[in-house]
Amino acid sequence: LKLQFLYLIAARGREDGFLHATMGDSAYAFSLTTFSPQGKLIQIDYAMACVNKGGTCLGIKGTDGICLATEKKTQPLAESSSVQKIQLLDEHVGVVHAGMIADAKLLYTKARKICQAYRVQYDMPMPVGQLVRRIADIMQEYTQTTGVRPFGCSLLVAGTDSTGHHLYQIDPSGLFTTWKATALGRGATNAKTDLEKRFSDDFEVEDATHTAVLTLKKGFDGKMNADNIEIAKVENGKFSILPHADVEDYLQALE
Repeated sequence: LKLQFLYLIAARGREDGFLHATMGDSAYAFSLTTFSPQGKLIQIDYAMACVNKGGTCLGIKGTDGICLATEKKTQPLAESSSVQKIQLLDEHVGVVHAGMIADAKLLYTKARKICQAYRVQYDMPMPVGQLVRRIADIMQEYTQTTGVRPFGCSLLVAGTDSTGHHLYQIDPSGLFTTWKATALGRGATNAKTDLEKRFSDDFEVEDATHTAVLTLKKGFDGKMNADNIEIAKVENGKFSILPHADVEDYLQALE
């Protein structure tokens, strides 16, 4: 009887192992709060897949500022001015995203409220690192709460404060890291390879801007013009989005 019992346990173990092997991670794809046997939260992987299908955007840090650049694809009959990927969060900090624009807009709204609340309470701009941690906390909360899903976007946050210039990347998992230069979106792999070759610690913000436009152009699908890219700078303590004419000047400098 004892041997029969042990045989049943062994058989059940083999059956469970077979089920796990055949079902794989897909059996856990609809649950955000359940880890797969491989230790993954599959919905976060899906969120990163959404990021990797988004338009290419990149950031480069210089000695005296930071440049953000992004491609902006719109429908043929849409007004390109109605779509703005680079956004101002406060006068000293801004952001660009890759992935779902609707998810990113929600985060932008929350981030602006956080910045303004800090100004009201302390009468000074919010340090960039503190703002990034607050945004990352919001994104991380959406990875462990039932009834929600992760944000389908990653963010590049560029800003300046009393400690210097800062370039951060925030992923759907809530992980955030600092960078000298990085890229997001479908062209990120090739863009990062180019940035590794071109980047220099001696870059000024003008050098960073020209490098950003050149890197963006190399992987751009079609003809690049001032209507389908955006550029922003952190310079002299301010975050500013370049007007159409200035973008055209940078494009002409490449020709």
